[in-house]
Formats: sequence, structure tokens, C-alpha cells
Amino acid sequence: MDKWIGGIVAVGIVAVIAWLMYRSWRRRTVRDETLSSYPLPESIGAPTLEAEALYVATTPVGDPLERLAVQGLAFRGAAHLEVVAGGVILRVAGESTTFIPADRLLGASTASFAIDRGVEPDGLVALTWTPRAADDTEPARRVDSYLRARYPGDAAEIIRAVNDIAAAPAVPRPEHESEASDG
Repeated sequence: MDKWIGGIVAVGIVAVIAWLMYRSWRRRTVRDETLSSYPLPESIGAPTLEAEALYVATTPVGDPLERLAVQGLAFRGAAHLEVVAGGVILRVAGESTTFIPADRLLGASTASFAIDRGVEPDGLVALTWTPRAADDTEPARRVDSYLRARYPGDAAEIIRAVNDIAAAPAVPRPEHESEASDG
């Protein structure tokens, strides 16, 4: 009799934990359903860099422990990354193709941890970008998408290639010409 009670309690605990996990993931997908990558352009050109990586997660900038369920980047998996003149193409196994236009890329850098992956110092590549929002009234959010390069040396190449095409910050122009332009 005691074995039955213990078994029922164990099954009940597992069921409650599974239900809480499902509920949590469901809330996250509803919260983030307005965020997505951009449509892949018809003509993308030849890649300047191709690399194999492990896609880890996408998080809000500055909060590497809060996973976002961005469409096309919701689950961790093996990935193929292509850097083209117009942006970055990320193909994660089991997900739809993700495209990040160059004008939405803010840059790339290294990181040591993300939501479910801790590695050696600077072992991850963080791509900082602005996802597409379904509602134009929403303020633009910046996110970090974390990758772990599969082969040594690829992380530095990915960072260099992404930073080469990333959008430069807009600098306000003066309203009047400077004295140096007087001829």
C-alpha cells in the first residue's frame, strides 16, 4: 500500500512540474509572438562567410538569462550561418530560416554565458540586432542571439564579418556648413 501512495505522489509531482513547464513556455511564446526575423530576400548574393555553429538562445540585450521565443530562433540546435552583403542568414535545425538585415544588425561580440550554456571566457558569439515587431507602435527591442562556433577560429571570423556589414550608428549632421568648407 505504501508503494502505491509513494508512486502516486511521485507521478503527481512529475505531472505538476510538466504542467508548469508547459504553461511557462506557452506564456513566453504568447509574450514574444510579435517578435520575428525578417523575410529572406529573393536575391541575397554570395556569402562572404559560412560557418557551422550551435545556436544557443536569443535574449534581451543585457539580460542573458531571459530566453525569448523569437520566431525561427525559439529552440537550441545545430546551425549554419551565412554572412552576405545584405545581412546574416541563420539556418537552425528544426526552425524556419532566420534573416537579419544589415541595417538591423548592431554588431557582434563575445560572451561567456547565456541562458543554458556556460563556456570558457569569450566562448560564445553574441549577435546584437533589432527584431521585426508585428506592431509598429511597439518600441524597437534589441536582442542578443548567441552562437557557439563549431571550429576553432570561426568565432573571430564571424565577429569580423558581422561587424563589417553591421549598421553604423546614425550621426546627426550639422544644420549649417562648417567654416572649413568656405573656399
